[in-house]
Amino acid sequence: MTTRIAPGVGANLLGQHSAERNQEATVYVGGLEPQLSEELLWELFVQAGPLVNVYIPKDRVTGLHLGYGFNEFRSEEDADYAIKVLNMIKIHGKPIRVNKVSQDKKSLDVGANLFIGNLDPDVDEKILYDTFSAFGGIASNPKIMRDPDTGNSRGFGFISYHSFDASDAAIESMTGQYLCNRQITVSYALQERHQRRAPRYSSREAFGCHKSNFPEKQTSYSIRKRPTNCSSS
Repeated sequence: MTTRIAPGVGANLLGQHSAERNQEATVYVGGLEPQLSEELLWELFVQAGPLVNVYIPKDRVTGLHLGYGFNEFRSEEDADYAIKVLNMIKIHGKPIRVNKVSQDKKSLDVGANLFIGNLDPDVDEKILYDTFSAFGGIASNPKIMRDPDTGNSRGFGFISYHSFDASDAAIESMTGQYLCNRQITVSYALQERHQRRAPRYSSREAFGCHKSNFPEKQTSYSIRKRPTNCSSS
């Protein structure tokens, strides 16, 4: 039976669940409008294939979602298909970005190092890891710079990803977000990001995204609506 991660389990998804999640079948969805819900995201993406779960992280202080989410499909093929037909489609007039969460180890970028500033004193390395590991493979554990005498945080730290796709997603989604009680800054550290590819904008209009509008795909299953036992956010 198709299931969905219930709202309010962000700690599990960002922490231990990220290791259990099928990365090859999971897509990152960025550029989400504040009014977009997990239920709406489910209804849109289930048209590309059966889903295992949908999750949109929320700010711990404000309760508002952070503008991105994760959709795990049953198969890698369905995840690839979702990227093909839904990347840059418009929802409420704004294009969303759909990328693969998994990383190809044969083509890893090097030097995707991020500077994270204006950290709350209560933010530790575990909080940084649990938050930023959602965007991709971590090349080295987060490091918060501390006063050598007191051990107190100096208000900034560093984290390194295996790829620039992951670090780009982290910058786009986390810049200006709150961790504990402070609005953080996220930027590249030490090295310049290689030139970004120009964004691809589609003329497809949201939200009339029905299966009949999608490119034809051979499939042995029928499209299923979100099960009624899924709780609302």
